[in-house]
Amino acid sequence: MEIIKAIILGIVQGLTEFLPVSSSGHLEIAKAILGNEDVGELSMMTTVVLHFATALSTIVIFRKDVAEILRGLFQFKMNDELLFSLKIILSMIPAAFVGFFFEDIIDSFFNHQILLVGFMLLLTGVVLLLADKAKNTGKGVSFKNAFIIGIAQAIAILPGISRSGSTIGTSVLLGIDREKSARFSFLMVVPLIFGKIAKDLLDGAFTADNIPVVSLTVGFIAAFITGLIACTWMIAIVKKSKLTYFSIYCFIVGTIAIVWSMV
Repeated sequence: MEIIKAIILGIVQGLTEFLPVSSSGHLEIAKAILGNEDVGELSMMTTVVLHFATALSTIVIFRKDVAEILRGLFQFKMNDELLFSLKIILSMIPAAFVGFFFEDIIDSFFNHQILLVGFMLLLTGVVLLLADKAKNTGKGVSFKNAFIIGIAQAIAILPGISRSGSTIGTSVLLGIDREKSARFSFLMVVPLIFGKIAKDLLDGAFTADNIPVVSLTVGFIAAFITGLIACTWMIAIVKKSKLTYFSIYCFIVGTIAIVWSMV
């Protein structure tokens, strides 16, 4: 039964990490529906491991872009690759700050807070609706915009606020080209996820006696495979400007989550 739950959670994570509907919010809803009793560190560990799987799928899909970022960092030449790398780093600062100084508060949000998830999904729906109606001016990502998008990513730490939805939506509202918005959004989260994993390892959060290895491994594989599919699909969707459908979906699921938590 635990293996089946892990597969379902992995699929949910893989699909919703890239679709603008909040992967963390859907994981919390899925845990509640499946009767997952993990709380505190173990619940957060599951979320982190599944996010790690989708981060790897991002690297596979954007391997050329990742190589470009690495070249930019280590060539030490003032070129487009270095500038793009610096923008990625700048975008990470707000979320890194919030994650470092408010970790305990953030962890408490990943403990079956379904009411919070519901309201945050409604907020995500509003952002997506506005973004879908925004005119595409075809701008690139500037340093100022990179920081603003980074703030949107920091806010999206709350379960129920879609990280991809808020960052892509913010980018589009700033007039950035839709395809560039999706590319930047997916790439900017990868270093943060790896940083979170590294911090947890150093803090001893993933100790040998409290890890459900088989379940996490199965969930990891499911999230990685579905992440590969969803990432490619989402890029095509953003190009065609069909975020309104996801906005409606967020409104429906958000409302259901609120009613569920109250009843």
